[in-house]
Amino acid sequence: MIRRWLTAALGALLLLTPGSLSAASAAAQPTAQLRVITRNLYLGADLAPVLAATSPQTLVAAVTTVYANVQATNFPERAEALADEIADGNPHLVGLQEAVLWRSQTPAGPGSATHVEYDFLQILLDKLASRGKHYAAVATVTVGSDFEAPRSLPGGGLQDIRLTDRDVLLARTDLPAHVFSVANPQAARFQAHVPLCRPVFGCVPPDNAPIRIERGWVAADATVRGRTTRVVTTHLEPAAPTVQEAQADELLAGPLNTKLPTVLLGDLNSAAGGVGATPGTATQSHNKLLAAGFTDAWTATRPRNPGFTCCQAPDLRNVTSNLSQRIDYVLFRGKVTALATKRVGHTQADRTPSGLWPSDHAGVRGVLRLR
Repeated sequence: MIRRWLTAALGALLLLTPGSLSAASAAAQPTAQLRVITRNLYLGADLAPVLAATSPQTLVAAVTTVYANVQATNFPERAEALADEIADGNPHLVGLQEAVLWRSQTPAGPGSATHVEYDFLQILLDKLASRGKHYAAVATVTVGSDFEAPRSLPGGGLQDIRLTDRDVLLARTDLPAHVFSVANPQAARFQAHVPLCRPVFGCVPPDNAPIRIERGWVAADATVRGRTTRVVTTHLEPAAPTVQEAQADELLAGPLNTKLPTVLLGDLNSAAGGVGATPGTATQSHNKLLAAGFTDAWTATRPRNPGFTCCQAPDLRNVTSNLSQRIDYVLFRGKVTALATKRVGHTQADRTPSGLWPSDHAGVRGVLRLR
């Protein structure tokens, strides 16, 4: 019992104050510990007004409002706080959701927008590099949420705005191969998706082809001191429970179907107890994964703490935190033990100098022992 308590206590200390252990304490650590974090970056605005547009005029008005919110939520400023979170924890792997790319074309017209306005992934990597932290994207999936529509410019005229959504797995690149390495990167979109048919999006006779709101996953096999684990990150559908649960089934039949120990990081949009991320919905994705043998690292280490991770106001300026659900997870199965977990980006001290929350979600860090 004493030995078990000591191992857990040292793991928690290592998570909260990385690099502060004495050499003697570090030597007492298990030989293979994997540090991870799951982080939804928040694309910068609520897209609901755009998806609800019913005419070209309402579409332009909605895109204008949404993109103004993207600018106001200032990802370069938020990325400073997000990079601090990652630098403080020194994870081996970071699972990112909504690592979006905003592009524009002026004036609006045919063809796809290519001028980069905000590349969330590159901005975050640059902020990490400025802190002496070395990470690279080892697996990326561009999901089907790739939309382009016009907005009104302040001085008149129209500009096309294009949103491309991505899930990314970052890995440290500054460790020797015998200490940490990654291999077998994978990425795919789910077959299960939400079709959205609106005349304003071109879903009209004769083809009536709806746009596809798709999600995906990325994965890699991480080896820490000779012990290999499959690590997967994903962002499941929030608005359609049956689609979301079908996506969870695809995970279990796909990248999670391995003899390796497995770790799943991500925004599942499915709270413990069968509650959905969208008000009034119920989803069983979290329960489905637990029934398939996964353990929730948060409840394993903090069973009395609700650990809410969602969601702040769309403008990220709510004074009092609105977090009221736990939908962001570190799950594991196989020869893995959770030593410690911690939320990040959820306290007043985490807000940016101008008062922005780092994201509309809190992130979750974990230290896992690979047995």
